[in-house]
Amino acid sequence: MAIGELHDVVFDCPDPDALAEFYRQLVGGEILDSDGHWTTLATPRGRVSFQRVDDYSPPKWPGQEHPQQIHLDVKVANLDESEPLVLELGATRLDGAPNGFRVYADPAGHPFCLVTS
Repeated sequence: MAIGELHDVVFDCPDPDALAEFYRQLVGGEILDSDGHWTTLATPRGRVSFQRVDDYSPPKWPGQEHPQQIHLDVKVANLDESEPLVLELGATRLDGAPNGFRVYADPAGHPFCLVTS
């Protein structure tokens, strides 16, 4: 049994509205919300969100000086019940999460979030 379900794929970027519009034109869908720091694109196959990062440095393929910058949001029913389960899998809790989120690193150090909405 899974702990949660994939809720969102999130791209770091300098301009969330512009990148959401690029992907809307590329794959279709509807821009659901935007607050200048976070923009969400809903498609028939799922969500993609874009978050503003100050001093953004784009990834450089295939080099690793600026690695790919993307993370998963995993929707769970209850943060308090899900946390020990992801920690048991080998995740590490990271500091600095906004309200309603908990941020972790997977065993290889990639960040992901647990969310409830």
